[in-house]
Amino acid sequence: MVKRTARALGYLVTGPVAGIAGLLWSVVAGVLVTLLAVTQLGGPAFLSAAWLTRHLAAAERWRAGWVLGAPIPAPYLPVAGGSLRDRVGAVAGQPATWRDLAWLIVLLPLGVATGVAGLVVAVVDLASIAAPAWSWAVPNPHAPFPMKPLLTTVPGRFVLAAAGLALLPVAAWLVRSIAAALARLAVALLGPGEHRRLVERADRLAETRRRVVDAQAAELRRIERDLHDGAQARIVAAGMTLALAARKMRTATVDARPDVELARRQLDDALAELRRLVRGIHPPILTDRGLHAALAALAGDSPFPVSLHGDPDARYPAAVESAAYFVVAEGLTNAAKHAAATTGTITVSRAAGLVRITVTDDGRGGADPDGAGLLGLRRRVEALDGTLTVTSPPGGPTTLCAELPCT
Repeated sequence: MVKRTARALGYLVTGPVAGIAGLLWSVVAGVLVTLLAVTQLGGPAFLSAAWLTRHLAAAERWRAGWVLGAPIPAPYLPVAGGSLRDRVGAVAGQPATWRDLAWLIVLLPLGVATGVAGLVVAVVDLASIAAPAWSWAVPNPHAPFPMKPLLTTVPGRFVLAAAGLALLPVAAWLVRSIAAALARLAVALLGPGEHRRLVERADRLAETRRRVVDAQAAELRRIERDLHDGAQARIVAAGMTLALAARKMRTATVDARPDVELARRQLDDALAELRRLVRGIHPPILTDRGLHAALAALAGDSPFPVSLHGDPDARYPAAVESAAYFVVAEGLTNAAKHAAATTGTITVSRAAGLVRITVTDDGRGGADPDGAGLLGLRRRVEALDGTLTVTSPPGGPTTLCAELPCT
């Protein structure tokens, strides 16, 4: 408490000094850049002024960290190399450049107002506490009531000190509140704004889209390989078996029934392979009966007991249900194959426009969040602008949590 109050008071007291420096630099930079704008030095002058302005703003973000507990994150977007005109346009096109300048301009009046207020509150309270030590040296027989008895009598001085001690928590709270208000203004102007968030979101979506395209291409290659090596080979074998049976049936002396039975088994195997592939692309049970029923089927097929919690009648967009299904399928498969789990839990909940799917097992833990299976799941989830987190300390338990937007 004392440390926080001291930091808040330091933030307020240094505000006027920082405000004077910021305003002076803003005026000097504005004049220089304006005068040089019509010359070939205009571009370098602007970039140099922006560079120093950003460093002054960085100092302000660091100062605000005294109150906030951590410095304000920088809001700037990277500027790619290119011509001088391109760099000037990129820097000038960032709203953070002008918000920095705005803060340096308004910091002086804000810093003076908040600094004086915080300093007055602190000095008055501390002076009241120390009244017995100093008030005797400044006698004032003409002071108005009730200050005259408080300052000119020994009992009054101790009453004033007691009142200062009683009001010390209030004074500390006022100092911290004033500093917090100024720091919040600093966050509004110096922190990452909507422009940066939108640009980062666009970059993230572009990267996610690229990963999804790569994942889809790999998935298509896998399906092609499985069809070629599995169902197609079985169907070709069944065709050859039926052709052999047809030749045998032309003569009455050879029994063709074993060949027909073998062909039937081969076709059954091919059909089972095709069904497995279809389940890997989009399980039909999701469309027919919904997510809860599909997850119940996964829980029933698991080699260890799995409990399912969620609304049995809830339906979600098809893409969300598909992603949730594969998250649970991968979680249960990993728990059985690698974690030696004995029990598991599946929880599906919906709140604030998000569907949260959690898979927990009591296995030995130590799962690799960047493993091939989980990496594919993460790409599938991120394609829907969702998040996937894996918590798997050595010794367990392992928790796989996916959050998917659902509006």
